[in-house]
Amino acid sequence: MDAFYARLFAAAPAVRPLFAETDLRRQKAMPLATLILLRESLRDLDAIVPKLRELGARHVAYGTKADHYPVVGAVLLGSMAEIAGDAGRREYEQARPAAFELVAEAMLEGAAGAQMDLAA
Repeated sequence: MDAFYARLFAAAPAVRPLFAETDLRRQKAMPLATLILLRESLRDLDAIVPKLRELGARHVAYGTKADHYPVVGAVLLGSMAEIAGDAGRREYEQARPAAFELVAEAMLEGAAGAQMDLAA
């Protein structure tokens, strides 16, 4: 997660203020927990879609915008590839973008619902 956040802040300095009031050490545990949940749910990703929608809805309150998702995805996938290095398995490298797309889609659905609730 250290590599991810370092890369994220370098690639998208505009997101750094979203973390101004955040204990970054605690924050780093959250995406890691989500990655572990995803790994454990690979055989039934549909089962975690409601949790991902809830996560996306919560991120609206943090100031996350739809255009942050592609940047975060690219940084996350790049960080994972960097950390895996030569030990990375080709099939994982090929599967990760599709998995992130599923996650982002569900989170964006949740975010859209939260934004509609705020507008009502």
